[in-house]
Amino acid sequence: MKEYWASLASILGVLAFCQSLLQVIFPPELRFASLKLLNRIFNMFTSYCYFDITEIDGVNTNELYNAVQLYLSSSVSISGSRLSLTRALNSSAITFGLTNNDSIFDTFNGVTVLWEHVVTQRQAQTFSWRPLPDEKRGFTLRIKKKDKNLILDSYLDYIMERANDIRRRNQDRLLYTNSRGGSLDSRGHPWESVPFKHPSTFETLAMDPVKKGEIMEDLKDFANGQSFYQKTGRAWKRGYLLYGPPGTGKSSMIAAMANYLGYDIYDLELTEVHTNSELRKLLMKTSSKSIIVIEDIDCSINLSNRKKSGGGGANPMGRGGGYYDTEMRSGSGSNGEDGGNSITLSGLLNFTDGLWSCCGSERIFVFTTNHIDKLDPALLRSGRMDMHIFMSYCSFPALKILLKNYLGYEEGDLEAAVLKQMEEIVGKAQMTPADISEVLIKNRRYKHKAVSELLEALKGRAERNLKNGGVREKINLMNNLELESEEEEQEKRALESPLEGSDVEDSCQKDEDEEEEKK
Repeated sequence: MKEYWASLASILGVLAFCQSLLQVIFPPELRFASLKLLNRIFNMFTSYCYFDITEIDGVNTNELYNAVQLYLSSSVSISGSRLSLTRALNSSAITFGLTNNDSIFDTFNGVTVLWEHVVTQRQAQTFSWRPLPDEKRGFTLRIKKKDKNLILDSYLDYIMERANDIRRRNQDRLLYTNSRGGSLDSRGHPWESVPFKHPSTFETLAMDPVKKGEIMEDLKDFANGQSFYQKTGRAWKRGYLLYGPPGTGKSSMIAAMANYLGYDIYDLELTEVHTNSELRKLLMKTSSKSIIVIEDIDCSINLSNRKKSGGGGANPMGRGGGYYDTEMRSGSGSNGEDGGNSITLSGLLNFTDGLWSCCGSERIFVFTTNHIDKLDPALLRSGRMDMHIFMSYCSFPALKILLKNYLGYEEGDLEAAVLKQMEEIVGKAQMTPADISEVLIKNRRYKHKAVSELLEALKGRAERNLKNGGVREKINLMNNLELESEEEEQEKRALESPLEGSDVEDSCQKDEDEEEEKK
């Protein structure tokens, strides 16, 4: 046994002597050059190239590493066999990821690449103002040399976009409102936010399914239309006008749009904005992929229809003076001081469709009103309000959605006679989804009672509308007669006015002739 250990020690001694001899004969520079030469020879005969993406670049976190991690989570969760689970701060979803030293294939534009998650122990801590983790983490990307240009030009940008989309969808959506009086928060932002937890979706929205499908398709085309908007030279934004009686679901529609697209909501309170410059600053502080909402635009500030409020006067250019009148009336004349509001119609138009509206991308403007006839036509044209959505009284398809939401009734669960009565009466009743929802909520524990009371409420409202309709027709008839009589009087005055003018001219001419005779 002693002889074995003695021989082993001698062999180790010889190896150590040989190693030291090689280090003397071949200095570090020569060894490094040899390794470099061998790598070049190896790269000449291999068809792959490799790229390392480390977690920490110097002392800063590498954003590309986090993006790759998020991007691979969308495919790893389906195909991976051993996964790591994480949940980020302010996130409502669990993210899947590759475990240590695991690999996965990915395909982009028909090209297959290999990602490997490399984790090694850090050798020693160097001096740094920021302590480094004990493990070195990174991704190694293996691609074919012939695909190098394609991958580096577009694949990494695609990963960054997909990661931002995943991060946005995983995070809780926020509801913003502008600070009172334009004040700034601790971070210098004019918006205050709370988590957005509204449960409304297009599936639960009480609306005609055909119309609902059109809106969803339009939203989808907008969200996926970046290349289209760039090609056509248009700003990547879209405007929606929701109008209709109160209680028809305009706010629920906005919440459903936000949940469908995964956008944040900026609820703009115009009464807290004093000047047009403040309005522009608020727009500049909004993020992309957001919905900017101005509710009850006809009640916020005085932006009435110029044609109706212009007074019928004419300016020297042959146009009605209503535009300038509206501009002056919309403010208090205090230029925002002492709580005054000097937002003008032109300022609001520039906010939605001017140069300042292009300082971000993928934004949606939503205006709501109960009286569309009170709004100025300039605010309603395409480019500002691209899609007008009429939120009507509850229709029969919308009624079936409400019955399913609140009572769990499908179409086949109710008697055919009851459904037929509802179909015949719901259009005449003109009840809003909010009114019908209240009847169902009150009796949701007793489903049969809820249906019977709803049917009675529909019949009662229909009878009342029938009676009020006859009275309303008489009132409209009287108003039409009064208008006709006023128009006739105005025509008579218009015909008499030239005669009066000619009499004045004749008297003036007589005075001039008398003065000439005296001279």
